[in-house]
Amino acid sequence: MPVIPLGESIPQDTAHAVSVSLPTWQANIGYEEGQDWVMGLMVTGYPRFFIHKSIDAFARDVAAAFGRPDQQAMLFATASAARRCLEFMRQRVSPQVSERLSVVDLALDTSKDISPLLKQLSPTISAVIFPQASFSVAKQYWQHTGDGVSSRRAEFSHGLFKHGQLIAIKEEQSHTPPEKLIRGPKRYSRTAAAAAAAAGSARTNGSEAKTVSSSENPEEASESSRFLEERFGRNLDLTQVAKARSAIRRRIAGSLSGETDMNDESTSQAKSNSRGMESLDETDVLLYPCGMNAIFNAHRALLATLGSYKSISFGFPYVDTLKIIQKFGPGCVFYGHASSEELDELERLLKDGQRFLALFVEFPGNPLLTCPDLKRIRKLADEFNFAVVIDETIGTFANVNVLQYADIVVSSLTKIFSGGSNVMGGCTVLNPEGRHYRLLKQVFEEQIYENTYWPEDILFMERNSRDFANRVKRINTNSEAICEILRANPVVKDVYYPKYNPSKPNYEAVRLPDGGYGGLLSIVFTHPQQAQEFYNNMDTAKGPSLGTNFTLCSPYVLLAHFQELDWAAQYGVDPDLVRVSVGLEETEELQLLFQKALAAAEAVSIA
Repeated sequence: MPVIPLGESIPQDTAHAVSVSLPTWQANIGYEEGQDWVMGLMVTGYPRFFIHKSIDAFARDVAAAFGRPDQQAMLFATASAARRCLEFMRQRVSPQVSERLSVVDLALDTSKDISPLLKQLSPTISAVIFPQASFSVAKQYWQHTGDGVSSRRAEFSHGLFKHGQLIAIKEEQSHTPPEKLIRGPKRYSRTAAAAAAAAGSARTNGSEAKTVSSSENPEEASESSRFLEERFGRNLDLTQVAKARSAIRRRIAGSLSGETDMNDESTSQAKSNSRGMESLDETDVLLYPCGMNAIFNAHRALLATLGSYKSISFGFPYVDTLKIIQKFGPGCVFYGHASSEELDELERLLKDGQRFLALFVEFPGNPLLTCPDLKRIRKLADEFNFAVVIDETIGTFANVNVLQYADIVVSSLTKIFSGGSNVMGGCTVLNPEGRHYRLLKQVFEEQIYENTYWPEDILFMERNSRDFANRVKRINTNSEAICEILRANPVVKDVYYPKYNPSKPNYEAVRLPDGGYGGLLSIVFTHPQQAQEFYNNMDTAKGPSLGTNFTLCSPYVLLAHFQELDWAAQYGVDPDLVRVSVGLEETEELQLLFQKALAAAEAVSIA
């Protein structure tokens, strides 16, 4: 396949793509170091690490309207999320900076005639306003939690903002003396006059440009109507959103198969539950705008349900999962090898009286595809009363059944469940047979869960996931074929894949009768130069993410742990590891691509 140019979206020409092309080893290093020759070409980036340009444009306008010239804005879907970010920042900035933090909440201008489309969508945006020097702190919260707005929500809401239909309804600046309050433009204040004013013009040279209410300007009102009709009339049939949401949840619960006709009221296409629990239904599945947001809220719910105790991070984790349990709450104990010896050590701590909130584990782990002993973990959890949270993103419920050992299963739907690399999503699944189920469900329903999954994202996710099970089967087959080629090559030192790892028995214990070993594998070469040459000569898409319908390669450790490579190496994670997410291409075609790249690696002259 043709090489996708540096900085272009993956897939190409996709406005809301999840990945971005970093086609050479040096480009990945340049990205991590923020070098201009890479950053200047970035059309997009992986969401949560790279602020999408639609989000950035909206944030700039909000900051210009409500902040000072040296301030920025971070956008969230709800007021509560913005205030969590505000609190996170206040704990990490100086008192002087804290005084300059504020929140503005935007909602529909109810003084105007609102279309049925807008009434149903009822879009909201809450922005944290902060000094530019504090951006890195705000970015930490945004990246770790996944609470930020989706690019599609931002794009739509920005249009409303510019057309005067999304206005500020509340502005909060807690603990700030009245004389130091940072006021937004008067046209945004919640008075009868301001409610009729438009919210579109940005501040220019410190002064406010005059805006005219769209209700007073027929041409602007007509433009606004056209915006809604053209942007969403063809793409977003809101009558289908509730059905699509239900279809996704049933598909995740394992009770929906095949294509789903959203217009067919008589066909539910339900089947017996494939997760082995008759009592599991779609109400036990909660949808989130991304996988990390599902993990973040699972942690919040556990703290609210079981108390403020440390958690356990078991196995080498995805970077932000560890950050969540380290930074939000009392912290964690980290076991990076997912070994039986570490379970022995944990058991000694538990028998000595130490109490924990929950154990967080990926199955398999990323990037070494290690599979921990879930049966033993469940036994310890039951004996010592802690919860178990299993991230099944890589294993996928089409291959493995891990819910039986979990209190909560979390997953990034962005990955293989979608496959299209053009929409984000996440979910939690509550085990209805778990000992904490009743309390957890109550806490989620009454305190934690907010429906922040943007309707357009829901529709894309539902369409993408219809053939999920069949795609997984094909990818399983392709992955095993590629592993055989890699394992036979002399320059390959290790291939990490559940079928071949020492922890295979733990995988087999939960593998479904027709399940395979997944689409993710990692390669370590004999010499770093061979890894680089292999990567540079792989004629596939190359960038962050996994679970795409097309094969996607990444020097994962460089991207995820660039500032902590020595730390990662302590847990057997090689800094030059190449991670491959295998796609749906023809098996023979993929084999040829890998053989070509391996030949380039073999040709490297090692001094």
